[in-house]
Amino acid sequence: MERLVAIMARLRDPQAGCPWDLAQDFTSIAPHTVEEAHEVADAIARGAWDELRGELGDLLLQVVYHAQIAAERGLFDFDDVALGIADKMVARHPHVFGTAPPPADAAAQSDAWEAAKAAERGPAGVLDGVALGLPALTRAVKLQNRAARVGFDWPDAEQVLDKMAEEARELHAARARLGPEAVAEEFGDLLFAMANLARHLGVDPEAALRGANAKFTRRFAAIEAALAARGRRPEDSTLAEMDALWDAAKAAERAAGGAAAGAGGEPPG
Repeated sequence: MERLVAIMARLRDPQAGCPWDLAQDFTSIAPHTVEEAHEVADAIARGAWDELRGELGDLLLQVVYHAQIAAERGLFDFDDVALGIADKMVARHPHVFGTAPPPADAAAQSDAWEAAKAAERGPAGVLDGVALGLPALTRAVKLQNRAARVGFDWPDAEQVLDKMAEEARELHAARARLGPEAVAEEFGDLLFAMANLARHLGVDPEAALRGANAKFTRRFAAIEAALAARGRRPEDSTLAEMDALWDAAKAAERAAGGAAAGAGGEPPG
């Protein structure tokens, strides 16, 4: 860790450092930090454990980068960052590092964690502190969870489904009689309701959408492969032809999933 911190300090040295690294600041590095976090999540989703080590290193570098910039400005340094998170983890786990009784289960511990965060924030609005930089679906769920803790929530998923139907109708009406801004607003309302449904169903919407993206990529690649075997490309084909190949790819995946389940593998999705 000391070597990595020293390397970053050298890269940022005003006389002997790297011109690109010297030109960066918190704002310019922040998008790279978000990107590296997503690449960690991607490696985990794909089970690419050999890649995960490198991706975690890239993410750690982002922490070191921000800490170095802060040190140059006299704000804090990497040791302060490490000490702060260590102190926080001890304070938020009194059942592990103190004498508090253990929580009944993981859900109770999650509630205790959120209560500790609220106490640290002090008097504030219920939704204060939910980071603006989060992916929009993730932030929607966090906002809804905060509101739910004070009783502002649908009692069950059925009512959320009704709300989604209402928002879909409003989107349909907006398309017919309103401008692009109103359509975008109604579309956002529908997405927000869908995030709420994910929360009620215990589904991570970001993970679900990543899975859908992967499925689409996989099946479209199967379309391309099938067409290539015929000496053709997607742009040379009709929608009906590609749709038929999509259905074939879908059926092949389900058949393969059923065979895996029969052999003791994962059940078909």
